[in-house]
Amino acid sequence: MYLTSFSGLDLIPLLVVFIAYLVRGICGFGSGLIAIPVLSLVLPLHVAVPVVVILDFLASAAQGGANRKQVQVSEITALLPFAVLGVVAGTTLFHVLDTAVLKQSLGAFLLVYAAYSLWAPEIRSVSRLWAVPVAFSGGMVGTLFGTGGPFYVSYLKARGLDKGALRATFAVVFLLDASLRIGGYLSTGLITPDTLRWLALGMPAMIVGMYLGGRVHTGISARTFTRAISILLVGSGLALMI
Repeated sequence: MYLTSFSGLDLIPLLVVFIAYLVRGICGFGSGLIAIPVLSLVLPLHVAVPVVVILDFLASAAQGGANRKQVQVSEITALLPFAVLGVVAGTTLFHVLDTAVLKQSLGAFLLVYAAYSLWAPEIRSVSRLWAVPVAFSGGMVGTLFGTGGPFYVSYLKARGLDKGALRATFAVVFLLDASLRIGGYLSTGLITPDTLRWLALGMPAMIVGMYLGGRVHTGISARTFTRAISILLVGSGLALMI
């Protein structure tokens, strides 16, 4: 029933999903940061966030097994308990806060994150004690807005993981974190028929975007790519706040 009610306006969210996962296929990150702000301008936030979280989970599952020997288990065990608390807090806030407040909060978060990405110096060493606020923030923000990845990536980079270990460890962290979020959405009724409809429509766009992105070779560094995304996020953040 839900899949047959397709209209021309549905192409806009699907194009957003395709572009978001094309970027992820190229550089390994950025799908949630691109998709959630734009989708929330045309879809309810309680629909857009679960859809992208599930798509990200499937994308990570497809990529996660390649470098499993490089996974740093000790880093994951330090993060996971506090990520659980963050997911619980985020799920609670999702039901308590008004939709308009959530969108404005997402806009504010995007502006702060964009400013941090553009101007903050890269931190090269942190104590494992930082796992507490990082995991809690990642779990809570990820549950509310589907964009908790930057917390984990920044922390794991600062822990001194090399590129291979970082990718492998982050993939497992995200799979576990996203599993918790999806469980929270299911247990509180946020997975609706509308969510499933958009998930079914978005999966082909995600698969094609990831496939093409994985075959694009670019000389742009990850840092430059992050800065470019941050500039785009400024516009999205302002639009959501307005």
